[in-house]
Amino acid sequence: MSYTGSAPASSSLYWKGMESSGDPHPPILAGAQNAWDMLSDEQSQKHITTGSGDLNNILGGGIHCKEVTEIGGVPGVGKTQLGIQLAINVQIPVEYGGLGGKAVYIDTEGSFMVERVYQIAEGCISDILEHFPHSHGKSSSGQKQLQPEHFLADIYYFRICSYTEQIAAINYLEKFLGEHKDILMIWLCGPECSVDCH
Repeated sequence: MSYTGSAPASSSLYWKGMESSGDPHPPILAGAQNAWDMLSDEQSQKHITTGSGDLNNILGGGIHCKEVTEIGGVPGVGKTQLGIQLAINVQIPVEYGGLGGKAVYIDTEGSFMVERVYQIAEGCISDILEHFPHSHGKSSSGQKQLQPEHFLADIYYFRICSYTEQIAAINYLEKFLGEHKDILMIWLCGPECSVDCH
């Protein structure tokens, strides 16, 4: 099979630049990746557990890191509950199978309830102690990690009351994330919710 057409001007400029680099096997495009690497990346990808085995299975292991996941549904279906659960679960320490990160929760509806967050943190800690009865030890650092107060302290909450505030918060996030490198999840809760896991 032969190609007799001419490449677009931008393409020929690109190839001229590649030819002058002296590399006998230049990459096709910057950032190109082969399928084997893609599969390896996918299989080693980290996830945030949802707390439900069935939902984790549907999602391919949980909420995928380095992706944006959108959650939709009618009011009362449990979007806020899921967001709070994920903000807690992203903090599960690495030694207990979690990611050991922190969360940002952006609330555009005022549905975030601190009392409920505390209850979910207590439930998460109970699950950890049930599945790892001997590994949490008696160390003060281990005990500090598995306290509801510790989980609540690692959720950064932004209450948004207008479209202008939402745009301002999103624009501020880049700086905020630069100052808080351990944030691994951003939850934006409104009529449609989305989670961005780093």
